[in-house]
Amino acid sequence: MTDSTALFDVGVPQPRKDAAAAGAVETVIDEACRTLHLPTIRSRWEELAATALKERATFKDFLADLLEAECLQREERKKARLVREANFPRPKRLEDFEFDKNPNIVQEQVNTLADPAWVKAGLPLCLIGDSGTGKSHLLIGIGTAIAEAGLRVRYTTTANLVNELAEAADEKKLNRTLARYGRVDLLCLDEFGYLDLDKTGAKLLFQVFTEREERRAIAIASNAPFSEWKQTFTDPRLCSAIVDRVTFNAHIIETGTDSFRLAQTQEKRRRRS
Repeated sequence: MTDSTALFDVGVPQPRKDAAAAGAVETVIDEACRTLHLPTIRSRWEELAATALKERATFKDFLADLLEAECLQREERKKARLVREANFPRPKRLEDFEFDKNPNIVQEQVNTLADPAWVKAGLPLCLIGDSGTGKSHLLIGIGTAIAEAGLRVRYTTTANLVNELAEAADEKKLNRTLARYGRVDLLCLDEFGYLDLDKTGAKLLFQVFTEREERRAIAIASNAPFSEWKQTFTDPRLCSAIVDRVTFNAHIIETGTDSFRLAQTQEKRRRRS
């Protein structure tokens, strides 16, 4: 290499031979990385320095490698933090979904939803189908992809959300709780339609939809078609208003009625018999 800034070129200081001096330098690097919150550089600078010496890299290349390693690791930590804060009940990823087991679900449509554009536009997503057809897997998988894209996601079940809102109302903290749910970029609401809500619970849930309407995205997974939501929301007007809010400009995926989870269980039993 002819670059005059190569580490081994004439005139460039070589690694210090004095052990005490080298130790002092390492201490300075360690303390500086702690102060500047650079954990990746702190843990990898010796490895990258050795590689740079071996490859006769320039100082600029060495510095670029250090900074790139720190940035990449920081991005990975951010993704992990956002996924953790989403509070998913179990890990589910879109790449693990068995599309061949449920022909009702179009893989291209699902892959499109991994892009955060629809979330940034504040659009709704409805996953409608019977139990065992993959709704929760898709809900968590899409939510995970959105979190890893750098947006704030929150997962909860309808029952848990209504209970939390009711407790907040009793403690005079409802506005604070509504604001907290209003700030996340994507609210993933699972098990929608699994329980009958009294008028108070339905109104509380409606406030969440109103708080997020056309500003923040919401994704729901329901085992009941829209026509049966009146069983969950006994007030016809309230039911109509909620259906209107979650379907306006919405992405709608119907996962069907055939439980492939049940089919897999039956297949395992046949193999054992």
